[in-house]
Amino acid sequence: MAACGPSAGAQEFSPLGLWKTINDVDGKLRSIVLIMEVDGELQGRIEKIFPNPDEEPNPKCNKCQGVRKDQPIVGLVFMTGLKKVGGEFTDGQILDPDDGKVYQSKMELTDGGKKLKVRGYVGMPLFGRTQTWLRSQ
Repeated sequence: MAACGPSAGAQEFSPLGLWKTINDVDGKLRSIVLIMEVDGELQGRIEKIFPNPDEEPNPKCNKCQGVRKDQPIVGLVFMTGLKKVGGEFTDGQILDPDDGKVYQSKMELTDGGKKLKVRGYVGMPLFGRTQTWLRSQ
């Protein structure tokens, strides 16, 4: 039991793993995201979506630019470049697939690693919005 204790505790305070994204406007579950480490930076990939009945069940990123243009939303790497600085992860970028815009981003773990506050912003963190994601078990 002691042999698995440290890794379980380390995972609890790491953003790596699966997260439920909650819409900050209506409070509904929107997707499951996998946060992974690639070359020392954190990335986020959309693993599953929960579209509303009136939405496309397998949407593509029609409003995205460059290599992401018209790519399926499921499987899309939409968050890149986050690095640990003190108690938060900063200097990243996050794509909003709904409008195709890329924002600066930062995130921090709260509630003992059970929640992740993800902020997308333009210029300064003051000018943006925050979503709280829930760890998916």
